[in-house]
Amino acid sequence: IKVLHEAEGHIVTCETITGEVYRGKLIEAEDNMNCQMTQLTVTYRDGRTANLENVYIRGSKIRFLILPDMLKNAPMFKKQGAKSGTAGRGKSAILRAQAARGRGRGAG
Repeated sequence: IKVLHEAEGHIVTCETITGEVYRGKLIEAEDNMNCQMTQLTVTYRDGRTANLENVYIRGSKIRFLILPDMLKNAPMFKKQGAKSGTAGRGKSAILRAQAARGRGRGAG
């Protein structure tokens, strides 16, 4: 969803569950994937095309979206700084911490 918001203002392609393909400028994308687009070319299932000024597509009716390749460099895809040996790094870290503590049976 974050990368969809990054695509606002760019040319995207959207296919609906009915098979229509809309290509145009993405004006707004909502968290539920509702998309408002302008300056569109729509290709219907039978191959006919038409130009539309504006369209609003319900998110649940979208099969997929093709976003610009330039979004591969978006900040959300950058790796976070490597934190070594910190807590909360998955199941293996939990198991290592438990093994280091022992079973809690006292010094017997």
